[in-house]
Amino acid sequence: MAREAVQQRGVAIRVACAVFSVSESCYRYESKENAENDETADWLIRLTGNHRNWDFGLCYLYLRDVKSFGWNHQRVYRIYRELELNLRIKPRKRLVGEKPEPLAVPAAINQVWSMDFMHDTLEDGRSIRLFNVIDDFSCDALVRIPGNRDRRFWFIVNTDSGRS
Repeated sequence: MAREAVQQRGVAIRVACAVFSVSESCYRYESKENAENDETADWLIRLTGNHRNWDFGLCYLYLRDVKSFGWNHQRVYRIYRELELNLRIKPRKRLVGEKPEPLAVPAAINQVWSMDFMHDTLEDGRSIRLFNVIDDFSCDALVRIPGNRDRRFWFIVNTDSGRS
């Protein structure tokens, strides 16, 4: 804004800087394009292209320690941001979804059984837990045992079914 006041209105630089609260050194400053900036940008693009998961820290350490460039980390980070390399989004690793095999349909009674625990709450607040073994062909309940969480179920199921 101070530049516009000086160029369009013909105001003195000192007055324009005082009005806009800008120091004269900031008014007169012109950034110098450096050939090293282009070289730094070229190296950063090359590194992030070859190593997709490298962030700024790894790129800077590689340039400083391996390639022995004496560049300041602030300059390298400024160029890294200007190239918008800090906005890279890592793609999510997705698991390949395999289709499950269809369940076998039993052809006769006692070929396939399913077992399950059922839990329910009675009107008076007590909870009941049942262990069920169901025949998949006839949908009949072979075993329905109320009980706790102990290993007696396995013994009862094995002895009752004749498979001990």
